[in-house]
Amino acid sequence: MEYEVIDRGVDELLALLARRLGSEDVKRIREAYLLAKEAHKEQRRKSGEPYIMHPLAVARIVAEELGLGPDPIIAAFLHDVVEDTDYTIEDIKERFGEDVAFLVNVVTKKKRTHYEASKQIDNYKQMLDSLQYDIRALLIKLADRLHNMRTLSSMRPDKQMKIAGETDYFYAPLAHRLGLYHIKRELENLSFRFRCPRDYATMAQLVEQEMNEKKTALAGFVGKIEQMLYDNDIMMARTEIVCRGPYSIWKKMHAANCDFNHVQGKYYVRIIYPYGDYSEKDMSLRIYSMLTDRFKEKPGSVVNYIDSPKENGYQSFHVKLLTDSGAWEEVHISSERMVRKSQFGCLSERSEGNIANWIEKFKELLKDIANHRKEVEYMDGITSSFYNDDITVFTPQGRAVILPKDSTALDFAFEIHSKLAEHAQCARVNGRLCSVKTVLASGDCIEITSNESIVPSSDWLDHVRTYKAKTHLHTILNKQKKIPYKRCENCHPLPGDEVIGFKAEDGEITLHRRDCKTAIRLASQHGDDIVAVNFDEDKDFLYPVGIVVTAVDRYHLLSDLIDCITNRLKLSLTKIFTVSEDEIVTCTMNFNVHSSAEFLDAIAQISAIDSVEEVKAANE
Repeated sequence: MEYEVIDRGVDELLALLARRLGSEDVKRIREAYLLAKEAHKEQRRKSGEPYIMHPLAVARIVAEELGLGPDPIIAAFLHDVVEDTDYTIEDIKERFGEDVAFLVNVVTKKKRTHYEASKQIDNYKQMLDSLQYDIRALLIKLADRLHNMRTLSSMRPDKQMKIAGETDYFYAPLAHRLGLYHIKRELENLSFRFRCPRDYATMAQLVEQEMNEKKTALAGFVGKIEQMLYDNDIMMARTEIVCRGPYSIWKKMHAANCDFNHVQGKYYVRIIYPYGDYSEKDMSLRIYSMLTDRFKEKPGSVVNYIDSPKENGYQSFHVKLLTDSGAWEEVHISSERMVRKSQFGCLSERSEGNIANWIEKFKELLKDIANHRKEVEYMDGITSSFYNDDITVFTPQGRAVILPKDSTALDFAFEIHSKLAEHAQCARVNGRLCSVKTVLASGDCIEITSNESIVPSSDWLDHVRTYKAKTHLHTILNKQKKIPYKRCENCHPLPGDEVIGFKAEDGEITLHRRDCKTAIRLASQHGDDIVAVNFDEDKDFLYPVGIVVTAVDRYHLLSDLIDCITNRLKLSLTKIFTVSEDEIVTCTMNFNVHSSAEFLDAIAQISAIDSVEEVKAANE
């Protein structure tokens, strides 16, 4: 009886496909179903239902929700046959051709005795490498994951956590980057539901409660918009209220460090107009102008994704309007084509050139990662560079540069040219002088100033987001000479000091001055870890030091102190802080030296300056 129900479901699917596919293709799809049904006939899912229900559901998603062609639909029916039954890839190839066999092979997990990274990461890599050919295998795997998440309640809690974790880390961001927003949203919320069921239930209840409370006010606002559209002869346009999911709102709460009542953007109003033989930008601006004639626009709220689409192709025109009830409401103005693109992503414009361009972008990233495997972990490189929300910033010449959200001016510099970034000294963001570590916002205009004397430091790694910047920095820093020891954070030894070393279990040696209290304590407790060390001066290394100067205040005292350090001693001054009270000056100065001898010479020369009473190390 249950197989009769399943067969009817297949007949319904094939009837729908017959409207857009030829009879031969429909016949091949039916044959794939029959083979899968036979192969899985002895198998059942954790829920107790026949296993064939899963391939059928995946095929429906591939056919109906992704709109793919016959070979991917056939591969969806067969995606678990090789992995879970006695059938082989050669069997698939003989019956359905090389293309179907390739797709099934990509989505089949390879059983190995040894994995390069881990079983999960190797499976991710196998899928991503399929992009060397086309994108369909990834879409089949997304469909497979989506159905698994829809039926995850039948699994044990530990399995739920594993599958939900994979989904949140890899599959949902992948759907986002592909522009498949409806799949991304569902995967995120299902993952959240099974990872944090109590939080999910709380958020879902709060969302439902708020939407009920605002129902009347929103209906009034939307009603006014619809009347305005009608009065302005835009009668084919329609409106809808889109509520963001529990996971999206939960993320916003944590990012803004606020409670549910104070989080912004829980929903938005979307105006959708027909796609016609007119400029979408002109129509969007016409509707925008109409709205702002009636409602107050929030300054700085306009985001024009029509002229500057997101990297995954998303387009729309966003603005926030003040309603008659005194609330700012987010409004998105989109064409039917833009809405379709948010559903089908990179596949919405199905020209070979469009899909080829998207795949080429992905392949460049994968090739770059393959060449720098030692510098950055494979999946970290993927997730940090390719699966983040992006921003669009500009060069002074108007060139648009797309970067991940929270990128810095350093990321921008590496995107422009690695040589520029390697010597980046400062930035001008919208004309304002800024550090190269400044976080950028969408729409910023950035200019980078370089200086050949500037070289990257290890802390730059903490201030870049893009894979390109990280790999270049790792390469540069790995070529730089490194201090072979770690310095004590209490006594700050310098080359030339009398030092002693303590060797840790991992082999790292920490240097201490011999009069350091920490060294004395360690010597009494871990005497066997002491090692003799020569800490000699190396002109390639500078060490930060600080001094505190006490002096009688006088004209030009500060300039004499600065002149002594920068001009006479040729040292790099990094910080200065001065307090004058009752004619007594206390000045803290930080600078860099090569050795203890250079530091002592600096103290001696500063001590000789007129009216200086005392000079001592800042940490004494």
